Amino acid sequence: MRRLLSALLVTTLAACASNPKPAPASPDSPAMGEKAAPAEATANAESFRATPPQPGKAPDLVLPTFQSAKLDNGLTVLVSTRRELPLVFAGVAFAAGSAQDPQGKEGLAELTYRMLLEGAGKRDTVLLDNAFADLGVSPGMDVQADGAQVGVRVLTRNLDAAMALLSDVVLRPSFNPKAFERRKKQQLADLVRAMGQPGVLAQLAYLEAVFGLEHPYGHLPDGTPASVQTLTLADVTGFYQKHTGPRAQAVILTGDISLEEGVALAKKHFGGWTGKATPPAPPPATKAPPRQQVYVVPKPGLDQTLLLVGRAGIAAGNPDEYPLELATTVFGGFFGSRLNMNLREDKGYSYGAGASVSPRLGVGPLTAYSSVRQDVTGPALSEVMSELTGLKNRPITAEELEAAREGLIRAFPGAFESVEGLGASAAALFITRRPLDEFNRTVEGLRDASAADVQRMAERYLDPAAMQMVLVGDPATIQEQVTPLGLGKLVPIEPDEAPMPRAAK
Repeated sequence: MRRLLSALLVTTLAACASNPKPAPASPDSPAMGEKAAPAEATANAESFRATPPQPGKAPDLVLPTFQSAKLDNGLTVLVSTRRELPLVFAGVAFAAGSAQDPQGKEGLAELTYRMLLEGAGKRDTVLLDNAFADLGVSPGMDVQADGAQVGVRVLTRNLDAAMALLSDVVLRPSFNPKAFERRKKQQLADLVRAMGQPGVLAQLAYLEAVFGLEHPYGHLPDGTPASVQTLTLADVTGFYQKHTGPRAQAVILTGDISLEEGVALAKKHFGGWTGKATPPAPPPATKAPPRQQVYVVPKPGLDQTLLLVGRAGIAAGNPDEYPLELATTVFGGFFGSRLNMNLREDKGYSYGAGASVSPRLGVGPLTAYSSVRQDVTGPALSEVMSELTGLKNRPITAEELEAAREGLIRAFPGAFESVEGLGASAAALFITRRPLDEFNRTVEGLRDASAADVQRMAERYLDPAAMQMVLVGDPATIQEQVTPLGLGKLVPIEPDEAPMPRAAK
């Protein structure tokens, strides 16, 4: 039977080959008996391609609602309810961050908070990790300059058990000596790897250039290998005792939970917490003096040069925040910004360039950045300065302003798309001590900022003369190409080396 089918198939194929069918008519060919359409009619039929389709109506912007309560012991409870899924983010926010690291002990806050997950209550590191794993979760920790946060995303039915574990972590850390040595070695190993990255070296040098080593914002949360090497278990327990307590922390609950339910859980697991710690004062404001030198982190043979240009900006809650955010976005805050279109699209010097303003509890940094080809280090830096100058010589247009405004406002929902995002947003409100309707205020501020306000902020805060500079790259190339620009004396800096000894706080 199989041979018969094969023979029939061969015969059929041969017949098709000997009697070919006529080629199908082109869709544009006239049917039999019809005349061809005039070329003009065909062109008119394609005219719709000249007008791109218009976007549909943008969805309404819906921002989350945050609610707050205080327990009798002073503990803040922050809740944002979202009932779509049986998920809750449960966490604790701390009001002290790496800005409270004593001088010479940079990295202490990071090590202290990481130690909270190295054993708590009656569980050592492994048992604590297994207890969280039994609930299907793994705790996350984030340490920043102004504060820190620890938390988990958990199914609603497991929330009470997760809160019990978090209360052990925050209230009853074991601070085991062996666990401390292991965690310290891990932080040192991470730092050694990080110090091989030009971006990390650039950030260290940049914070020193903008704030100075003596300022609380003058270092990264991780510290440096030299500073972390000096840390002791007594340093960690001392930091914990000084900076943790119900009045300096907040319980964060977002997702499938109400304020009443959140308060009840907080009372059950944290209501007996006592302590005298209070939120620390904001770091002192930093001025933005005229630039006198250019910091160079020498990396011979590096194929790219990393540029960081910036200054001290503003603190969270400053009335200038919204128009400055718009001005910075026009300059370098999105793909169509002036800086990116120049360095990437026009000149081809870089894969991308950007700028951002980072309001903090204190005055945070305003930064422009890019990695450029080594051979165009000087021309690229010249273009950055030209774009900064151009903000005054070529005022921001209405089209640029509206593009920045629309982009910033439409991006807002992305921060709240998950219960973790809601939790991070709630923690940010607590850490920077902003009102619960801060996000509504921000949207209103971005919408209401006038063109004159935005232009004034651009000229006030993006003055090229006040911008400090850090370059990471081949020192010979930088010397040859940057010196003729007259931007300041080139000063080599080695941020991965041990800083000069300083008195303790």
